[in-house]
Amino acid sequence: MSQWHLSYDGKQTGPLELSQAIAQALKNQAGYAWKEGFASWQPISSIAELTPGKAPAPPSSQPGSTADEIDYKVYGNEMQFVEVELDPGESAVAEAGAMMYKNADIQMETIFGDGSKGNTGGGFMGKLLGAGKRLLTGESLFMTVFTHSGQGKAHVAFGAPFPGNIIPVVLDSVGGCLICQKDSFLCAAKGVSIGIHLQRKIMTGLFGGEGFIMQKLEGDGMAFMHAGGTVIERELKPGETLHVDTGCVVAYEPTVDFDIQQAGGIKTALFGGEGFFFGILQGPGKIWLQSLPFSRLAGRMLEAAPASKGGAGRSSGEGSVLGVLGNFMDGDN
Repeated sequence: MSQWHLSYDGKQTGPLELSQAIAQALKNQAGYAWKEGFASWQPISSIAELTPGKAPAPPSSQPGSTADEIDYKVYGNEMQFVEVELDPGESAVAEAGAMMYKNADIQMETIFGDGSKGNTGGGFMGKLLGAGKRLLTGESLFMTVFTHSGQGKAHVAFGAPFPGNIIPVVLDSVGGCLICQKDSFLCAAKGVSIGIHLQRKIMTGLFGGEGFIMQKLEGDGMAFMHAGGTVIERELKPGETLHVDTGCVVAYEPTVDFDIQQAGGIKTALFGGEGFFFGILQGPGKIWLQSLPFSRLAGRMLEAAPASKGGAGRSSGEGSVLGVLGNFMDGDN
């Protein structure tokens, strides 16, 4: 008989017998369940086997809210952009300033919040709440909605803000919810909710690289994230643990437990170059990692900038005993 695993707010229990899983599920259905044979974690409320006598709820994390269905194509290698194809009446929502180009039939509208149906049904206060969530994550109060108001197909493209890769994710395939770093969201189908996720563990919030507040994408539509360098997607099995640099964590499913741990002894922490802490990701669930966090790239650029221009001045005389004269000779300046 298959053993069940349950997850509530990233805390996992299991393996459990069916009777134990049912007893726990009936007490609290606001979680996820997994057993051998499942492709991914499923909302407890949608599994009839765990909720006998109750009608299963829709699998989406936002019942009754369906995002627009959009097609897309990602172009490029190091500096990518995504081209979204819209049918008449369909919309895409993006960060302010992310647009690269669009067809003339696509109309632009700047809005409060994220444009999801959950933030448009409550009037001004609902929109203000959605905008406030974005302000907490350090993003702009405004987003831009691109709506196809003409005939046939139309296209709008969104460019990446720095070298890296664009990650397309169908939220319905990850249980309707994805937790990601604050500045990774690029664009999405209208109807996707861009909210906040609070780290409940004090140490993880202080030293986890992303602080107490992260972004939470909810819905059943297509969302696009951006990460630096090369991106890898991994599926962690139940109980499988991976140690990562905290800045390399791009996104993970809510079923994944994210914690931190001290990086070895004092000598390793001080002189190992990896900082005092590294992240611990424990499955089950999918995770996305980046090879070049933007903070690391920005730090290297600042170190290399001349001191006269606000940098650390590390490049002065680099690679030559002739100092500044050497830089003129080797073409750095």
